[in-house]
Amino acid sequence: MRDLDENTLTDETLRAVSGGSSPRVRQVSQALIRHLHAFVREVEPSQAEWEYGIDFLTRVGHMCSDVRQEFVLLSDTLGVSMLVDAINHRKPEGATETTVLGPFFVDGRPELPLGANMSDGVPGTPLFISGTVRDVAARPLAGAAVDCWHSDAEGSYDVQRSAELTMRARFRADDEGRFWFWSVRPRYYPIPNDGPVGDMLAAQGRHPFRPEHVHFMIAAPGFETLITHVFIDGDPYLDSDVVFGVKNSLVTRYRPCEAGTAPDGSVVAVPYLALDYDFVLAPGTRG
Repeated sequence: MRDLDENTLTDETLRAVSGGSSPRVRQVSQALIRHLHAFVREVEPSQAEWEYGIDFLTRVGHMCSDVRQEFVLLSDTLGVSMLVDAINHRKPEGATETTVLGPFFVDGRPELPLGANMSDGVPGTPLFISGTVRDVAARPLAGAAVDCWHSDAEGSYDVQRSAELTMRARFRADDEGRFWFWSVRPRYYPIPNDGPVGDMLAAQGRHPFRPEHVHFMIAAPGFETLITHVFIDGDPYLDSDVVFGVKNSLVTRYRPCEAGTAPDGSVVAVPYLALDYDFVLAPGTRG
């Protein structure tokens, strides 16, 4: 390992990790070295640029906390999160497509009965959310767990405002695989951009916004857990989602409804919106 230069360093580094503890460790280590060295050769960073890169990653780490994961934001905004999601969720025909979990999912959300309002008094346009959960053969999945969460009318999530959980809950599909509940209309919003990832986006000439969407996580025994969003057609950021999460099959429209009796039999005093979407789970063992 003496007198190494730019022509011999990569091969020697690859040999150094060839005794990895498992074939997978060797595969990942060697691929990382090959691609990282190729990147350095292509861009030929100055010493100052290398130091800036190290400082950038250090600042990303310092920005992480119990309520913020800057490395996930970095992965999201570089398209890595969606690439990992696509590789790990190759679905059979007819199954609902997946997208990223996002940074605002939390454990401890309440389980509410069908028809409940999960917005808990948060101001906004009333939104009636309904749909079905089925398998690829169109059979209803009774009792499927339907988790839902989204931003408020100003584009903020509950965890960004206080410790009180709102606009998120778990529901159980009925015997026919149907679910329905109430909330308020969400809004497009910027990802947290006051840290190093925000600096990166600005330098790249990119905006930090995600289009309006509603998160779903749906699980049933014997099926792969589905993590996805439903996006709203016409949103100004639908074609430039900062985390690259939009898929055509997940885009739908609200149905404007007049005040009166809603589909679940409740009486609504003001005009409201309805969002209906049917989900299809893929068979698997990770349900």
